[in-house]
Amino acid sequence: MLKIRLARRGRKKMAMYDIVVAESTSPRDGRFVEKIGTYNPNLDPARIVLNNGRAVHWLMVGAQPTDTTRAILSHEGVMLQKHLQVGVVKGAITQDQADAKLADWKENKAGRKADTADVKKQAADKARQERLAAEQQVNAARAEAIAAKYKVEEPVAEEAPADEAPAAAETEEAPAAEASTDETAAE
Repeated sequence: MLKIRLARRGRKKMAMYDIVVAESTSPRDGRFVEKIGTYNPNLDPARIVLNNGRAVHWLMVGAQPTDTTRAILSHEGVMLQKHLQVGVVKGAITQDQADAKLADWKENKAGRKADTADVKKQAADKARQERLAAEQQVNAARAEAIAAKYKVEEPVAEEAPADEAPAAAETEEAPAAEASTDETAAE
């Protein structure tokens, strides 16, 4: 009995899979009849490369997909294509009608994928903005803590009456003038 299943490959903890048609008695990674695609679950979204025509052919001749492979084939539209092809063989619908239904499904699927990608991108951007705002708050709190730690408290000078204020300014200028003349004399 033929099975459509996954054959593991890749390195440890980074597995990739080949989608193969194999005898049910052959080992998981062993002998197979035909490789019809690959599946890489390590990416977001998972990457699936599949030869739809060969997959439909093997389904039509009786190959049974495993549960995981059935989900992959359904996601890619192969199971719908097989279902429509069975309808064509039985005479329920024409090939043109089947092709139109499949094209409509693929168009809707592309729209859903784009919507999902937009939602994921928006969620990632929102999470990034929230992390940035939280980091800015933490940085502001740290800056305040550092400023408080190194704050120099200046002694509060008593205010002199308005009459004495100009006199005090003159006395401060005089020693400064004497210091500058001393420096020029020293040179």
